[in-house]
Amino acid sequence: MNIEEFTVYCLFKKGVTESFPFGGDTLVFKVMNKMFALCSLDGIPLKANLKCDPEWGVQLRERHDDIFPGFHMNKTHWNTVNLEGTLEDALVKNLIDHSYDLVVKSLSQKDQLFLSSL
Repeated sequence: MNIEEFTVYCLFKKGVTESFPFGGDTLVFKVMNKMFALCSLDGIPLKANLKCDPEWGVQLRERHDDIFPGFHMNKTHWNTVNLEGTLEDALVKNLIDHSYDLVVKSLSQKDQLFLSSL
């Protein structure tokens, strides 16, 4: 998956914004002002950090050489995913969906209601 496909897929989700809070080389995607995806634009290969259920995260790392503990993140709750490796786009999209859903579930009921109304 290239950066354009990654960006379009993330931005297609409800309530998502993109920004560069850590400088011009790290693209951050947030839902209701909470991060669910980060992507370093100057890294080769292109990698993204995605939030993940801890148990599933361990399983993913054991099964896929292109999924690692989250770089510069809480390694229990974040994975780093090589977007230019051997992972199928469908799996990457599933990981993006999972990250987004985890963050949405952690929102207050008020924010979840607002998000569902968009």
